[in-house]
Amino acid sequence: MTAVIEGAVRQGFEAVREAFADNFTRRGELGGACCAYYRGEKVVDLWGGIRNKQTSEPWERDTMVIVYSATKGLSAMTLALAHSRGWLDYEEYVCRYWPAFAQAGKERITVRQLLAHQAALFALDQPLDRALVADLDQLAVVLARQRPAWEPGTRQAYHAITLGFYEGELLRRIDPKHRSLGQFFHDEIASPLGLETYIRLPESIPDARLATIARPTFVQMARGFGPRFMCEALNRRSNITRALRGSELPHDPTHVYARNFEVPSGGAVATARGIAQAYGAFATGGHQLALRQTTLDLLAAPAIPPARGFHDECMKSENIQFSLGFMKSTPQWPFGSAASYGAPGAGGSLGFADPVKGIGYAYVTSQMGTRLTGDPRDVALREALYSAVKDVDPLLDRAAAAYPRTGLDRANQGRADTVMSLRSWPAGSEPFGAEKPGYPPPG
Repeated sequence: MTAVIEGAVRQGFEAVREAFADNFTRRGELGGACCAYYRGEKVVDLWGGIRNKQTSEPWERDTMVIVYSATKGLSAMTLALAHSRGWLDYEEYVCRYWPAFAQAGKERITVRQLLAHQAALFALDQPLDRALVADLDQLAVVLARQRPAWEPGTRQAYHAITLGFYEGELLRRIDPKHRSLGQFFHDEIASPLGLETYIRLPESIPDARLATIARPTFVQMARGFGPRFMCEALNRRSNITRALRGSELPHDPTHVYARNFEVPSGGAVATARGIAQAYGAFATGGHQLALRQTTLDLLAAPAIPPARGFHDECMKSENIQFSLGFMKSTPQWPFGSAASYGAPGAGGSLGFADPVKGIGYAYVTSQMGTRLTGDPRDVALREALYSAVKDVDPLLDRAAAAYPRTGLDRANQGRADTVMSLRSWPAGSEPFGAEKPGYPPPG
């Protein structure tokens, strides 16, 4: 059955729609969505296929889905906001803000090291369950007494689940209102931007809006992930298996996903639109969130390696780089420009900001993929997007030069002129931005 593709793209970005449609016919897509913001304006907003393989219910405009570790980028945004407000210094010791963290050999771990997966705290000795995760005070006790697996700062190991819990407690300590990370994200990022993106999914969201995840077969996983990673994943004592304990907690057999419950490393439920808009705000100066340029410059800066380099002791991969809670683009896992930062999720989802091009991007899916370094569906969409931007950029630059705006930086000037340069739409397409007060309708 041919998948129904809905949504729209701006003129010049038609190739992204073609790539999205090809995902269903050539790359095994089941259901999903893709959205991109360019210089502050939405240029791609597509969805299609089915959200539930068992019932064949369609993916609709407001369908949301779990994005697994793409959550990490959203969580990192909360600490970036805290940094901009002067509550947090990335170079400071964690124990300055959380004194109990200093026990068990953790007194010299910096915030930067923790957020870069260099703290050797990728697994907890105490098993995680819902009761413990829901009790933030007790969880803080467990996190504080954990002893690092080796000397912090010497090696990198992907903190698949624990990172978000450590971030959450750190944020709770520095936030004057002492909110949980999920609540802080909702109050300070999602609500101001009008995002349908949740790290703490509320009861008010009906199950009918939630996509379920169709998992690959064992054979598909073996072919996609490769023998080395599969051997690690099947070994109950391996670093990656230990690091992933707790990843099942966001799922709920009755209501698809757990409500009023936070796994800040892997439990966000979102639309592609919401994730892309958040990254778009970061990519174009962060003015809507009052982000300081010094913070944004740090996010765009290169990652700093641990003493033994970027080999990851959990993923068993080379040159996967993390900085300040985000993954960075590398030749091994490229997305956007070298300054880009974001987070991929198990199965293929991805969100990122490219401050060089002014792009905020997200792709989400209901069909779990089997690639570790770039799902083919996502790669095709990004290649089409950047090809379109390459063609559109000169038009906007000429428009910006023709209509100079004193005091505006290049990205914001391009944003202001995008309306003029990209107003042409195919008949019947959605007028992006029409919901914004004062935004002119397409001609």
